[in-house]
Amino acid sequence: MSKKLSRLGALALALATAGFGSHALADDFLEAAKQKVAVATMSKEKWDGPSTGPKAAAGKTIVFVAGDLKNGGILGVSKGVEEAGKAIGWSVRVVDGQGTVSGRTAALNQALALKPAGIVVGGFDTTEQKVAFENAAKSGVPLVGWHSGEMPGPNDKAGLFANVTTVTDAVADVAASWAVVDSGGKAGVVIFTDSQYAIALYKARAMEAVIRKCGGCTVLSFEDSPISESSTRMPQLTTSLLQRFGDKWTHSLAINDLYFDFMGPSLSAAGKKGDNNPKAVSAGDGSEAAYQRIRSKRYQAGTVPEALSMQGWQIVDELNRAFNKAAWSGYVPKVHLVTAENVAKDGGPKNLFDPDNGYRSEYRRIWGK
Repeated sequence: MSKKLSRLGALALALATAGFGSHALADDFLEAAKQKVAVATMSKEKWDGPSTGPKAAAGKTIVFVAGDLKNGGILGVSKGVEEAGKAIGWSVRVVDGQGTVSGRTAALNQALALKPAGIVVGGFDTTEQKVAFENAAKSGVPLVGWHSGEMPGPNDKAGLFANVTTVTDAVADVAASWAVVDSGGKAGVVIFTDSQYAIALYKARAMEAVIRKCGGCTVLSFEDSPISESSTRMPQLTTSLLQRFGDKWTHSLAINDLYFDFMGPSLSAAGKKGDNNPKAVSAGDGSEAAYQRIRSKRYQAGTVPEALSMQGWQIVDELNRAFNKAAWSGYVPKVHLVTAENVAKDGGPKNLFDPDNGYRSEYRRIWGK
């Protein structure tokens, strides 16, 4: 009898220890998520980009091929390229791919026909436009991408001198970590992405992986919906998700703010308050509309924005390095998270993430301008 009791006691101890261990792991995961969020919400006031580089190449004409100018991120970085182009003394032309594969093909072909000194690929994948990229490589025109792949830096296989972006995994990690922290480790998440873009699918899967590591969190649904059709799809999709999941749906994660542009009316019609669940966080790009929603606490709680104007200046700097046969700058901007608590900082009054780190004067100094 005593041996039986002893065995039962040992089993009880083992179960208790296992339970304690799982709680400890959950606490550690939540604490790590809090640390990531704390670092990401810090103000970006110190320049951490390149300090040296070639002087400005004179008289260049470049073309910015936009994947879709209705996308606030692409529009913002195109304006940054235009601003930086004027500062360095170049001519910049913007061509809109209008959110379709055929439109982007036509836009790239138009850019090549203009015979520019360089081309910027704004917001679409090199894999989608393989033939056009090969034609650009044959013509000797240097290409610099913005969000044209999962990783920053050169992509020799795709013919990119450099891809300007933050680290996709870091962006996804911070966005998903905020949902984990905000829910106390109990988030019920719907993830929105567009699989026609490799980087979008990669980012969404990375967010999904973070949520699945959170023991008390649940991925309710992984929604693959064309971002260019958000205005027509999202109202009904939002209503359908509310009907399916009800209050289990506590957080939304998306690869771009554009998905959240059209969710508000459906949420409001269902009696959902703007500052309550489901709370929306975007893993890019920090549009003006997103800032306004975050500031007013109306159906978006946060965004992990790209410093769109600063990245436009970096794109011009990378092209200048290509023209001068120099290596890419090696600069990878750090991830930043905007919430209602810090939305007024780092360019917040302009409703965009524009770090007060002196990047314009730094690039002018490098270019001799």
